[in-house]
Amino acid sequence: MRILVAMSGGVDSSVVAGLLKSQGHDVIGVTMKLWEGPNGEMPETGCCTAADSEDARKVAAKLDIPYYVLDYTKSFSENVIDNFVDMYSQGLTPNPCVECNRSVKFDHFIDQAKKLNCEKVATGHYAKIVSNDDTFELHKADYLEKDQSYVLHMLTGDILSKIDFPLGTISKPEVRQIAASLGLKTAFKKDSQDICFVGKKDYRNFVSSRIDFSSGGNIVDKNNNVIGTHEGVHQFTVGQRKGIPGGQGQAKYVTKIDVENNKVFIGSKADLTTKKFIIEDVSFVNGEEYENLSIQTRYNSHDIPCKLKKIDDSIFEIELYEPTLGVAPGQFGVIYNDTKLIGGGRISSKILENINE
Repeated sequence: MRILVAMSGGVDSSVVAGLLKSQGHDVIGVTMKLWEGPNGEMPETGCCTAADSEDARKVAAKLDIPYYVLDYTKSFSENVIDNFVDMYSQGLTPNPCVECNRSVKFDHFIDQAKKLNCEKVATGHYAKIVSNDDTFELHKADYLEKDQSYVLHMLTGDILSKIDFPLGTISKPEVRQIAASLGLKTAFKKDSQDICFVGKKDYRNFVSSRIDFSSGGNIVDKNNNVIGTHEGVHQFTVGQRKGIPGGQGQAKYVTKIDVENNKVFIGSKADLTTKKFIIEDVSFVNGEEYENLSIQTRYNSHDIPCKLKKIDDSIFEIELYEPTLGVAPGQFGVIYNDTKLIGGGRISSKILENINE
């Protein structure tokens, strides 16, 4: 089988290419150029850097497979970077990795696979695809410490039929051992934790440089008493503790962001408690399910048992069996039945407020 492998320059995608080649598949390596420096070059910091591309090229050469770098900077800028800035300007908390998978990577990879006559696209994500009576399900990886199914929740069964996640049953230590046995230079390369287009810089400065926050506002308590001031709502996210004025007697957290009035509300940890909220723009892997459900409200957060109630075509109410802290509008709520991913959507702000009042 001819398979296109998305190669980031990290150990995971390197091992995917190596495993598939060793299994006798016709492998083609592809790196996406998503973000560029001031002169059009690949950036030097973050992930998806020039060094990462060079590492991917060296791995492809070691494995003796064709390798290409494809330029999708325009699509990435319009769908991910612009969304990232816009979300923060609205007082929301974006997840650019989810947005990239949803709006850029998989669509372009599948399209490129067709052009190269590849039957499948393989990536280094830690997740499992399970075929069940001609239906393709998405499950959590066996190695739960690295599970990435949360950031893949937008993939439908039809798309999953065209994708392979070879690392779904392998642990990270095993992946590094395989890379070392194949003689790959990425075997012990550290995983990148940075937002690719921000790198090690403060995201607040990145957002500030791209939008005009001409006036700050007040930081207030739940009774609307002014506690302090701020220089822009983009500097805060729900659940944040850092940067809150001191002298309150106990730790305070951001509980709500009112963009219209430039107010940041703060309160105690108890004020962050949520039992009901709304997710919108909801998609399902293989159709709606309503029994034995749980939800993750952030990447790598623990699963919380929940009920799902349909409000409109792509709008659902979530009721938790146990309250949780810091549900942040703009993040994604991802629904599971045990290890099987059912679907997910973006956590809403306006409806969340109406339900909790």
